Amino acid sequence: MWASHKVQANVMPDIKNTPTYNLKAIIQETGLKPDTLRAWERRYGLPKPQRTKGKHRLYSQRDIELLKWLMARQEEGLSISRAVEMWRSLEADGQDPLQAVATAQPPQAAVYGGAIDDLRAAWLKSCMAFDEQAAENVLAQAFALYPPETVCFEVLQKGLSEVGEGWYRGEATAQQEHFASALANRRLAALIASAPAPSRSGRIVVACPPEEEHVFSAMLITLVERRRGWDVLFLGANVPLLRLEVALRQMRPHLVIAPAQQLHTASTLIDMADLVRREKVALAFGGLIFNRIPILRDRIPAYFLSEQLDRVSEVIERLIASPRPAPEVEPPAPAYHDALAQYQEHQAPIEASVWAALSSSEIPRDYLTLANHNLALNVVAALRLGDMSFVGTDLEWVEGLLIHHRAPDGDTLRRYLRTYRQAVADHLGGAGSPIVDWLETVAPG
Repeated sequence: MWASHKVQANVMPDIKNTPTYNLKAIIQETGLKPDTLRAWERRYGLPKPQRTKGKHRLYSQRDIELLKWLMARQEEGLSISRAVEMWRSLEADGQDPLQAVATAQPPQAAVYGGAIDDLRAAWLKSCMAFDEQAAENVLAQAFALYPPETVCFEVLQKGLSEVGEGWYRGEATAQQEHFASALANRRLAALIASAPAPSRSGRIVVACPPEEEHVFSAMLITLVERRRGWDVLFLGANVPLLRLEVALRQMRPHLVIAPAQQLHTASTLIDMADLVRREKVALAFGGLIFNRIPILRDRIPAYFLSEQLDRVSEVIERLIASPRPAPEVEPPAPAYHDALAQYQEHQAPIEASVWAALSSSEIPRDYLTLANHNLALNVVAALRLGDMSFVGTDLEWVEGLLIHHRAPDGDTLRRYLRTYRQAVADHLGGAGSPIVDWLETVAPG
């Protein structure tokens, strides 16, 4: 009996590959339009239906699974041509693409070691070489093996962080950083566009505050929350408050999310919070600057999300499910208010005095231009937020940057700050004491 059973098993028909379904059944099963299916067959040779004597197409169960596989890769952000290329590459390696994806749901522990780290390293290497095709191929492989959220957090987010650190240390150029950011943002945009329709009633608006140009975090939040079923609208970088006000009245969202990465853009959240509150909408915020300066969170009259992007969803769930009044914030001291008004009025002559005093020094003009621009932005932000010490974290970062990028000498920043302090004292007098006193602590002498 065992022998007889074995023989019968060997001659059983391959039901999965047997042409059984007509075109109508395929359309009903996959949701594809007939023209799209025919175009895929004509251009890429996938699938390859057999024909009846009457020339009608007949498809197998495997054909259906192939089509669903291709559609899934599109939902992850790949073009159809890239998806077909991935299918054929896996077959060329001796793998069944259906099995490769079906078994590619790694346990959580595997996400933080092994293949995903190798993929991130390969993506970074391609970006550093400005090899767009290689970088895209790495991402295609990553999305075939891991869920989209995993690739976005473990390859794109961590990869961009490593590129930024490399630029800070002088090991990567600004062009390499911009190239990697552009590729990451483009992939996020594709994933957002292919995200499923909302399945939950809450609406969320994601908008970078005024002057904030870094969009990766905002786009990643948009993607994750869309995939969780929320109706999420992304308004882009550097959203003017007037534009936001009009949008809120049209959209009537339950929540506005505004990530800020720098001190001066964090200060614009004060005005954004006032606007959103008037429209009776909740505002939540986060970003790199709030991780670097945790006490800064208490200066924004809105809800802090999380230090980690992958924990943001939990806070969003609570805010929408149980709305509560935004936290109250104590306004800056009157001396800060006066100093801000005087500084904004006299900023140009202060910088002119600094230029005149340092024109004969060995400090390069591009360093001086950058220093004046960044310091002015941060001084205004710190005065608005009510604590000049907030600028200190940025100064430590700038000093390290100058050292890594081989500034003329290690005392360059301190000499510049002492000169700036004297210019503020000359032009603002006693009104400038919050600025002058702080500069005295960071650059005495």
